[in-house]
Amino acid sequence: MPIHVEVVTQERKVFEEREADMIVVPGSEGEMGILPHHAPVLTTMGFGELIVRKGNAEERFVIYGGVVDVRPDKVVVLADLAESSFELDDATIEAARDRASKMMREGVPPEANREATLALRRAEMALKVKNKLKARGTSVLRIVSEGADD
Repeated sequence: MPIHVEVVTQERKVFEEREADMIVVPGSEGEMGILPHHAPVLTTMGFGELIVRKGNAEERFVIYGGVVDVRPDKVVVLADLAESSFELDDATIEAARDRASKMMREGVPPEANREATLALRRAEMALKVKNKLKARGTSVLRIVSEGADD
């Protein structure tokens, strides 16, 4: 029996797959693998990579915090921010990283310090996931659902 997975943010539903084989979640205490019939769990997530596997295909996301609700037949990822690894752009990531690094070097008002630090962490995490995918080459197949809106 497969497991249903949804990845959502406050703005939108990022991804849904009704028949996933496995999900790997970046828990705040480390990665957590989830298979169908998993015991119910509600836990927080840190910054990291979320992986959804279905057969030989997988979908990867950069997750920037949130919570995950695991039930035996469904996993709901409520992410603070989430980006599909297939949508990550090197130039955009580098520009964000450079902006955040510059802000940290030049100093920012105390009220903007937290945001600058988070921006730098987000850019570095996105770059890490993008480089990991590049190193793997083209062996990753993307999950494509029938009738998906693109």
